[in-house]
This record gives sequence, C-alpha cells and structure tokens, in this order.
Amino acid sequence: MSQHIAKPRTTAVILAGGTGQRVGLSIPKQLLKIAGKAVIEHTLATFEKAGSIDDIIVLMAPGYVPDVEKIVAKAGFTKVTRVIEGGATRNETTERAIAALGEGLAEGEDRNVLFHDAVRPLLSQRVIDDCVTALERYQAVDVAIPSADTIIVTRTHGEDGEFITEIPDRSRLRRGQTPQAFKLSTIRRAYEVAAGDPNFQATDDCSVVLKYLPDVPIHVVAGDEYNMKVTQPVDVFIADKLFQLGSTAAPEQNGEEAYRRLLTGRTVVVFGGSYGIGQDIAQLAESYGATVFALGRSTTGTHVENPEEVDDALSKAYAETGRIDYVVNTAGVLRIGKLAETDNATIEEALKVNYLAPVQIARSAYKYLAETNGQLLLYTSSSYTRGRAEYSLYSSTKAAMVNLTQALSDEWAGDGVRVNCINPERTATPMRTKAFGQEPAGSLLSSEAVARTSLDVLLSELTGHVIDVRQQDPTADAARASGFEGALASVLDRQDGV
Repeated sequence: MSQHIAKPRTTAVILAGGTGQRVGLSIPKQLLKIAGKAVIEHTLATFEKAGSIDDIIVLMAPGYVPDVEKIVAKAGFTKVTRVIEGGATRNETTERAIAALGEGLAEGEDRNVLFHDAVRPLLSQRVIDDCVTALERYQAVDVAIPSADTIIVTRTHGEDGEFITEIPDRSRLRRGQTPQAFKLSTIRRAYEVAAGDPNFQATDDCSVVLKYLPDVPIHVVAGDEYNMKVTQPVDVFIADKLFQLGSTAAPEQNGEEAYRRLLTGRTVVVFGGSYGIGQDIAQLAESYGATVFALGRSTTGTHVENPEEVDDALSKAYAETGRIDYVVNTAGVLRIGKLAETDNATIEEALKVNYLAPVQIARSAYKYLAETNGQLLLYTSSSYTRGRAEYSLYSSTKAAMVNLTQALSDEWAGDGVRVNCINPERTATPMRTKAFGQEPAGSLLSSEAVARTSLDVLLSELTGHVIDVRQQDPTADAARASGFEGALASVLDRQDGV
C-alpha cells in the first residue's frame, strides 16, 4: 500500500534590503510608487496570488519594517507571515532569512524557498510555478533569459581607459533574474561551507551553491523580458509605463446559479442604459435578480453631463432600494474629425460626456458604494494607448478613463470600493454605427459579449484593472495578458475599439 508523501511547504522570501541611491531617492527604491502602489506591494501581490506559494517573509531595509507592515495590513496580504530587518549585505540578508526559515522545523524536515528581489514587480505566475515544479527534481534553480546584447570583457589601461580583451560566445550567455529557488537544506549547507572562507562575498545565492557545493547541479528555468529590475531612473519610467499599458484578461464566467446568488437583492445603476452595451448589462443583471436602474437620455431623460441629474438618479435608486452595489457608465459620444475644423460645441460635448460625466458619476457614487463595498465600472477604447488622427477628443478622453480608474482604485481601496475599466475591441453599438455606418458582419464584437464580461468583472474582486474584451480565443488572451505581454500587444496590434 503506497504512502502519500506530503509536498514540502514553499516560502517566498522577498529581499528588500536595498536603498535608493542608484535611482536618486532618499527612500528605499522598493517603496517608490509605480502605477499608484509601492514597488514592493506589486511584488507581494504577485506571490500572494500564486497558488504554489504557501507563505511569504520579507527582509526589509533597516528602519523601514513598519512601512512594509502598513502596506501588508492595508492590502490584506494573508500569506505574509513576517517582516524582518535585512543585513548590511545581500549575503547577510540571505543568512537572516535562512535562520528565520529554520525556526520551528522538525528534525529532517525540509522546505522549498524562493528568493526574489523586491524590485522585480513584473514577475509572472508562470515563472513562479516553473521554479516550484523544478524543485521537485532539483535542489537549486535559477531563472535566466538569453542575452540579446553582445557581452564584452574589458581591461583598464591606466588613463587610456578600457579595452576589449575577450568577446564570449553570446549563444551560451544568459542574463540572470530572480526568483532563485532552493531546498532550504541545500542553501543552508552552502552558506555554512561559505562561512569558512574568509574572502566570501557573493551578489546572488546561486553563485554560493555553485562555488561551495560544486556537486549540486543548478537547473535553469526560462525567465522573461518583463521581469525587469528597477535599478536605474529609466527603469522606474519603463516599469510605470508597463503597468499603465498592461491589461488583464477577463475573469472566468460564473455559472448561472452563481450569477443569481450574487445579484439577487443587489442594486445596479447603469448610466448609458438606453441602448447598446449599457442596455444589455441592465437586462442581463435584471434577469439574475438584481434591481436595475437603466438611465439614459432617450429613455429616462437623464443627461450624464448634468451633475444634478446624476445626483438625483443615484439618490432615487438609493431611496427605493436602500443600497447601491454597482454603478456602470457606458455613456459616451464619438465625433470623428480634424480638431482644427471642430467647433466649440462639439469639443464641449465630448469633454462633458466622455470626461466630466464619469468624474461626476464617480464623485456622486462614492458614498453609496462605500456602504456596500461596491464597484464603479468605466469604459475605455483601445485607442487610449495611442491617440489617432481625427480621434483626438475621443482617444484622449478614453485615456483619461484609464488614469481615472487607476487613481480611484488606489484612492478608494481603503474604503473597500473597487474601480475597473472595460476595454472592448471594436463593438457593434448604435454609437459606432452612427459614426462608421454598417460594417462587415462578424468583424465586430457583439454588445452582449461585452455586457457578459462586464458582469463578470462587477462580480469579481478585481480593482484598478483594464480588462480587454476581444473576439480572439479567451485562452490566448489570458496567456498574452500574463507577464505583461498584453502591454506590448496594446502598442503593437490593437485595432480601433469603440
């Protein structure tokens, strides 16, 4: 009779002992905000979501442990068990982590440990899972990617500067990343041997195993280009842009019973609910038991550009049901033409409907959503990633919706209010037909498909995300979105969505 062998626990160790000197900061670079959150918060969120990770400990720069503890508490990271001070060097920090990991272990008990730089916030779930899987066979694992650059070896000759002495074969060169993963017993033994070397010094942990445990093979897991390290000032800019452009795959659809359970007794307010996506959302939510207020200029006489009418619509919905759980704004106008030839009335209309109205809706809805821990759902267009000729007003206001989503999700996180933004591919709506006329059948998304995804987002725990809705295979979309491939796709191949 075979005996079941329990898998060892897997701990992620976030190494956050660095200062901010190379990026010119007075605070540690891991506390720098990128896309509205501290770099280390993005990193912790990635490991918090990883199903292969059981717990997390953080080794933080001396004097900044309380800052990380506040981040952990506010974000609700349940896997973070300890935040302790790191050492003066990378080696000393790792040694402190090893000591902490060994506490409470039974005789002969081992565990998996992944050491990861806090300033690599764009790590993918795939790399984490590959490292953990590799530890089933190997005792030490590194993550690396091929070098796209030619690497040269130089030597300095006095005041004459540097000269090339060697150009290694690039096909064998790799750029090391993190995580670096080990059996705890292996990395502990490597450091115990290294302690006997008076000249011991290393910048990473795999090199300690390589030098002091030469008989232990170090397996290499494929990393990815997005797993960049925020070290130089330009890295801060690039990482921020990747987060800004990165989009999220739609959450998995709930079953019919789950929709009814989650929506029965809830109140949904839809601005722009007269037709198109807004009308479909209203009908769908109502069919699952929600009380829906579908508001629009042509049906209820609600003008979203009028703050008083927005306030009045929300207060009436609240008075009738005693709650507002979800507020959706699909209202918008699309006017195509050259800006220099556009009259003031058209410009004013675009700004009022596409920008000021969502701002007013958000401001008015906040107090109701804070009561229910509800969600505000906004809409953008793929043209937000790059403004296009004759779309200047539309593209710029849609880019503003993404920024508004990201800012409010951070601003309202402490109050339990979620804010997300849907980015549909070109969709068959009356607004689009009015602007472009009839287009080939099958070339556009249906408004019903966008409405279904919108409902899934409303019922999810997502916040601060831009969710793509495309005609492509959803599995492919999810794969592209992970690891921020979606960010590159946003720039390279998105079509004009409306």
